[in-house]
Formats: sequence, structure tokens, C-alpha cells
Amino acid sequence: MSLSQPRQTFLNPMIPFAGTILGGLLPGEMVLIQGLVLPNADRFQVDLTCGNSMKPRADVAFHFNPRFQRSPCIVCNTLQKERWGHEEILYKMPFIAGGMFELIILVLKDRFKVAVNGAHVLEYEHRLALERVDTVAISGKIKVDAVGILPPSSISVSPSASLTSVASETNPVTSSTGDLSVPFRGDLGKGLTVGRRITIRAETTQKAQSFGVNLRTSGSSDIALHLNPRLKRQTFVRNSFLSECWGPEETKQVSFPFAAGQYFEMIILCDTQQFRVAVNGVHQLDYKHRVQDLKRINQVEVVGDVTLLDIKIL
Repeated sequence: MSLSQPRQTFLNPMIPFAGTILGGLLPGEMVLIQGLVLPNADRFQVDLTCGNSMKPRADVAFHFNPRFQRSPCIVCNTLQKERWGHEEILYKMPFIAGGMFELIILVLKDRFKVAVNGAHVLEYEHRLALERVDTVAISGKIKVDAVGILPPSSISVSPSASLTSVASETNPVTSSTGDLSVPFRGDLGKGLTVGRRITIRAETTQKAQSFGVNLRTSGSSDIALHLNPRLKRQTFVRNSFLSECWGPEETKQVSFPFAAGQYFEMIILCDTQQFRVAVNGVHQLDYKHRVQDLKRINQVEVVGDVTLLDIKIL
């Protein structure tokens, strides 16, 4: 089937901007904003609001406000009945004046999770009912190329993705039970071929210790690729289970991209000689094929301390 498009897109909006989110926001959806911070920027803000009234001012469920002067920080807050609540301040600045950015706000039942350029930045618990949010407002010293509202069934977003890109072929991966409960095992159809890509969106549990992603062959116990992040030791183990035996582990890593209670996006690309794995838009590792007949690899399995949000093969 065709690649799902953002259910709503605003291209090159004039700033300040306020756009109505048709149907409001639902858990699992994402607000994606791509743009440029102006070179002379002192601040900008993105607000998820309950209407767009100016007098009285509409309630703001989530106020996201990067500030560049003095001590650079991001201020988050909620406006209710024209009164601001307690500020939550993060003294970290993922934006660069004069630099391009991709901002993703993941909507969950109890909080918003924010990532910038593929890296997790912060979380903000809901202070107002999510069902009241129906507007996205942007102001300050930025230029915005596109704003998109992406449904849970949409393409998994990576920093290289574009809201204006041409649609491709993608398929959701489903289990025999038809849901995403973990442990999860889904069918990859006719197996892997060079160029195919599996995208997994998930969230580690609050007390996560480890989880696993396995690419398996049906009709046997073989595992062509075993990805096993171990959060307590911050080790990302890779291996294969072939002919009833584990092979040599691979553990070399540049960084460890996972943390308990955090959203992540993992992309596994099947290349000619190897699997290439990226997490949150950053390349993490290569793993040379130990199963040469790629078409035999026709199942994906997710186990351990994660909540699975979405899994697709492209």
C-alpha cells in the first residue's frame, strides 16, 4: 500500500503562525516541525493550544520556548485561565542560531516527548486534558518550512525525512494476534532483500533493563540478527543464533542511545554485505551477514522491556 502521508501539513507558514489541528491530537501522533533558527535569534516558541482566542487568551497546554541569550535554556509551561503555571527549565540547547532543525513532539496519554534532530530532549507531563488541544502556534525568530501532524500509522520519521517527499511503498508489520503487544513476532512477507528497511518505534519501560530485536527465519530457531541493548551496563550486544548455537558477540559501540522510559526510533537497513542500524537518526553500527540467503529472514521479533508503538518494513 502507499506510504501514509501526514494527515495534515502546513507548508512555508508565515510566522507568527496558528493552525487548527483537525480532529485534535491523539496518543501516538506526532507534531513535526522543520525549519531554520534565524542567525540573530534570541528566542522562539511552539505552543499547543486550546483554540486561538486572543481575548481572553486561549489556554496553552504545552509551551515550548527555547531561549538563546544569557544562559541558553528551554522553558516549558502551561497557561490556564490567562495564568502561567510553574516553569520547567532545561539548561540544554539543541538548537543553533542560524542552523536547520527538525523538532518532533510525540503525543502520549500522559505526556509530550520532544526530540530535536533525532535526539531525545525532554518530557512534559500533561497539565490540561489532551482532547482540548486543537491548535499549533509558532512565533519568534525562526523560519518554518513545514509543519506536519503525523498519525500513528504514518511513516516513522527520521531527521532525513521530508514532509514534502514523494510517497514510497511501505507495509506495517503485524503479529498473528493483530496487535503490538510484547513479546511481538511479525511476518516480513517474502523475506529480506538488499535495500529493505525495518523501522521500529517504541518506548522503553520506566525500569527497563534490556530488550531485544531479532530478525528470524521461520521454520527454525535461527536468528540472523540479534540486537540486545542492555541498559544497566549501557552495552549494545549483537549476535546470531544459528544451528542451535550462539556465535561470537559484537559489542563495540561509539555511544549508547537508549535510556529507561524514553522513546526511540530504530532503523535496520539490509545492505549487500551487512545490516546497518541507526537509532534516533544516528548511525550506530554495522553487522556483517551471517545468513547469506536473505530471503530466509522473514520474521521480526521484539521482546523485553519496551512498549511497541509502530513497526514497518519499507
